[in-house]
Parts: sequence; structure tokens; C-alpha cells
Amino acid sequence: MQEQDRNIDSKTPDPNDPGRGNPDAEGRTPIDDAAGAGSGQGTSGQTAPDVMPGPEELLKAAELAAQEHHDAWLRAKAETENMRKRAQIDVANAHKFALEGFAQELLPVRDSLEAALASPNLTLESLKSGVELTLKQLATAFEKANIKEINPLGEMLDPHKHQAMNTVESDAPVNSIVSVFQKGYELNERLVRPALVSVAKPKET
Repeated sequence: MQEQDRNIDSKTPDPNDPGRGNPDAEGRTPIDDAAGAGSGQGTSGQTAPDVMPGPEELLKAAELAAQEHHDAWLRAKAETENMRKRAQIDVANAHKFALEGFAQELLPVRDSLEAALASPNLTLESLKSGVELTLKQLATAFEKANIKEINPLGEMLDPHKHQAMNTVESDAPVNSIVSVFQKGYELNERLVRPALVSVAKPKET
């Protein structure tokens, strides 16, 4: 019996043992705390492994992404088609109504001509005055449409703008224009009709 008591006493930790450290207020030593921390590390300190998605989940996610890309492609295609159709309509309207402004400027010219013909007291003087007024209206319409006349009297012949109808002996420089049969016209600096002219040539001696 005394032998058993000695064995028990040998297993009981000695609080005065210098290797155990000084006990705290609860009677625990640093060795006890380390032992307790070590015993709990295997449970609370262990991180659970990540769960990898299965093949079915990966396939479903891929199908959803593919459907989203397909829907976005369809929307982009529809928007592009709508823009193309709008552009075609704008171009067609531009060609269709390109002369709308010029036509509006010509309407007063026609009105003046009709008013002159409908006048009951038409005289030569009133007719001339009416024609001059109508010509001014037409010149204004041409100016707004950027239509410029070509009246090259006294200029040198330019085959890009003038068409020589004949040559006449003259003291003027050779190939200079001495008379204009018909004026030419340009639209935005592009030739619409060349001027018909007579060109000077040297006199025969």
C-alpha cells in the first residue's frame, strides 16, 4: 500500500519544479498552456479542403456562358443591321431630295413668269422690266445653289471650260476669246456646261 502511494506521488507534478515555470492565478503553468494549445490545434487550427465542382456543374456553367455570348452576338448583329438600314434610308433620301432647296428657289421665278403672261396690260417696257426681275431671281437661286456662270470674254482659251466654235482674225492675242456665243456654268467648281466661244487667230498678211 505504501508502494502505491509513492508511485502516485511520483506522477503528480511538482508545482515547485523550475522547469514547469511559475503557476498563474488559476494554478496553470506555461507547460500546461502549451499542452492545452497543442491538443486543440488538430481540430480548430485545421483548414477544410476546397470542394471541386463536378463535371455536370462545369458543363452547366459552360452552357450558360455560351448562351450569354450567343445572346450578345445576336443583339450586336441586330443593331448593326438596323444601323445599315438607317444609313441606306438616309442616302436614299439625300439623293431623292437633293434638289429640294434649289426647287424652292426656282418657284418664285416661275411665279414671276406666270404673272407676267397673265398681265392684261402687258407692254414692251413692262415685259422687259419683268424679265429683268425674273433674271435677278434666277441669279439669286443659282448663287444659293453654288452655280457659277462662265463668261470668259477676253480670257485665254481653256479646253476644260471653253469650247471653241470657230477662229477669227483679230489683233487680240492668239487663242484668246473674242466673243461668247453661250455662257458656260459650273456647279461646285464642276463643269456643267462649257462656254461656246470664238477664238482669235493671227491676221493674214
